[in-house]
Amino acid sequence: MKKLFAILLLSLMSSAYALPNCPYDAVRWHNCFGNYTYADGDKYIGEFKYDKRYGQGTYTFANGAKYVGEFQDDKQHGQGTYTYANGDKYVGEFKDDNHHGQGTYTFADGAKYVGGFKDDFYGQGTYTFANGDKYVGKYKYDKRYGQGTYTFANGDKYVGEFKDDKQHGQGTYTFADGAKYVGEFQDDKQHGQGTYTYADGMKDSGYWMNGEFVPVICQDMEVSKGTLGLEQCVLKLIDKI
Repeated sequence: MKKLFAILLLSLMSSAYALPNCPYDAVRWHNCFGNYTYADGDKYIGEFKYDKRYGQGTYTFANGAKYVGEFQDDKQHGQGTYTYANGDKYVGEFKDDNHHGQGTYTFADGAKYVGGFKDDFYGQGTYTFANGDKYVGKYKYDKRYGQGTYTFANGDKYVGEFKDDKQHGQGTYTFADGAKYVGEFQDDKQHGQGTYTYADGMKDSGYWMNGEFVPVICQDMEVSKGTLGLEQCVLKLIDKI
């Protein structure tokens, strides 16, 4: 009875793909629909051409992952959906078993990336984090790289350049309380020339180092404000930026 049901199910599926069932006594499977279980426990149900997965099919991995979509020369190629064993899911374009082109990657924790892929996140994309943060901009090899806008869940916003997932280069950081910094960044910190405008309108304009205003660094070193020593301290620090 089970065998009869399996044959009936395979027949119904093959009719949906409009290809004849692959003959099990044939030397090779070509332009047919088949069901193949591999030695490692993986299983493929779908179309074959020249003994290879080619066309529409479903590949179920022994570890619980599953791919449903197009194949070419035994590889995931074209439009498809890959569901990972941990609950992550990718829906979009594939090339040679890799995410390639436009797609959507949804993480099990609720985070989501929509945009370009080239094995990893690559090109223009939008990443919505599980905590409510959101980034819209350029990616390069899974990292924020180039121009982009990062909006924080707390109301802060950074618009500018990124490098290796960090604020790096020219940018504008607007704080939720109304304060704003416009200038140079390095490794997520104000670094270089810039102007910090406080919520009350007061400004600190000049050089910054690792997130701190250079004159304030010198004052914290107990160099008196308005003295030659402070000026010399500031100049020395600027040379290190």
